[in-house]
Order: sequence, then C-alpha cells, then structure tokens
Amino acid sequence: MASVVVKGSIDWTLMIHATIGTYLIAGGTAAHNQFLERGLDGLMNRTKARPLPTQRISAFEGKLFSVSLIIVGLAYLVWFTHPVAGAVSLATTLIYLGLYTPMKQKTAFNIVVGAVPGALPPVGGWAAVTGTVIDPGMWILFAIVFFWQIPHVMAIAWVCKDDYSGAGFKMLPKGDHNGLKTSIYALLCILILFGVNYSLFALGLAHALFLISSIPIGLFFLFFGLRFIQSRSHKTARALMFASIAYLPLIWLVLSIDVLIY
Repeated sequence: MASVVVKGSIDWTLMIHATIGTYLIAGGTAAHNQFLERGLDGLMNRTKARPLPTQRISAFEGKLFSVSLIIVGLAYLVWFTHPVAGAVSLATTLIYLGLYTPMKQKTAFNIVVGAVPGALPPVGGWAAVTGTVIDPGMWILFAIVFFWQIPHVMAIAWVCKDDYSGAGFKMLPKGDHNGLKTSIYALLCILILFGVNYSLFALGLAHALFLISSIPIGLFFLFFGLRFIQSRSHKTARALMFASIAYLPLIWLVLSIDVLIY
C-alpha cells in the first residue's frame, strides 16, 4: 500500500510479490482455522459442506496443507519483500489462530480481537515497501479495515445467529436477544469511519478527491446501519452485510484513484 499512498512510481513487482505472499499465508491461516473448527463446522448449515466436515479430505491432509501454505507464504514474503512484512503476516496468523479462533466459543469480544488480524494486511503491504511499522499512514489504513470489519461481522452474526449459537459460537453481545447492542456497536463503527477517512486527508496522505468521494460512500454504509438499528431483522442485517461488502473496495478504489492522480 505504501507504494500507492506515498508519492512516486509504483513498484509493481514488489506489489505482486507482496500480494502473492499475503495470499498464501492468509489462505493457509483460513484453512488451518477450518482444521481447528472442523467438528463445529459440521454443526452449521453454512459450513457443513466444507471438505473437512464432509471428510472429502482427512484432518491430517487439511493440517498438512494449511501449515504448508503458512510456511511457504511466510518464507515468500521474507525472501521477496521484507522480513518486517513477514513478521506482520506471522503476527496476523498467530493472533487469528491463537486468540480469535478459541475466543469464538467464549465471548463475543472475539469480533474485536478478530478485527486485528483482519486489518493487518495493509500494514504488511506498507512494511513490504518501507521495512517499518511506525508510519502513521499504515495505521490509518489498519483503522479503516478494523472499524469496517466490526459492522460487517456483526451483520453476518445476526443473519447466522441460530447457526452460530447451535454450534456454540458466541458471536453476539451477551444477552442481546433483540439485536439492539449489535446494531448500536455496528452503527458506532460506521460513524467512526468518517473520522478515520478524514484523517488520511488531514495528514496529507490523500487529497480532496478522496475526502469528497468517501463521504457519499460512508453515507451509503450509514444508511444501511440506520436501517438495521431501526429494525433488527434478518433482512436489514443481510442488507448491511452486502453494504459492507461494497464499502471497502469502493474506499480503496477512490483512495487509489486519488493518490495516482496527484
């Protein structure tokens, strides 16, 4: 991401290497999560058709495949980009598998914890270029993904609440039977995103084009957040979920256009 946000030409070779390495380690992490939760996945409609619950592949094969991807991805990032980028990706994997995965059966706070590894890829991309993790710009990009993830995951959790609870996953705030807490937390994060986007402009990392364009995109997201808080139904939660899916690529698109133009 640094090659996009800072001034100067884009190093496409480095970007491709960072993308490949991140894809490998992220894929391995997701696959290992399926290995760890293979028994629980078999209890949910949305995951019971996965390869491990259906025994299309064995647990050993799943573990070998996932660990191999993680190791290859880590080595790839260290060799072709920067050791700091590899360290960021390794931290992403450890937090995801070591904290987030087990916490899903204990507390809904797992959503906040899970948002950390989910938001670290932009940090890894920036580190691949700069070799540092102290630039403020990378942490603003982290904040965009972090605060985006919470309404995204909470919308999914409300849509799939029966599936999750049946498998023992605690994906909603405790005692939130009518979804009020869930909708409030989701709306709060959507509002925070307006300030996070503005900070890119305030620090000179983006220009007026991004700032102006981000407002209607944010209002679009906010509209569905307000609908969800007014009527905590499957329909409004599903609409918020799809709005969140549209929001993030739109923000990245206008940010990329902004910095490439200027």
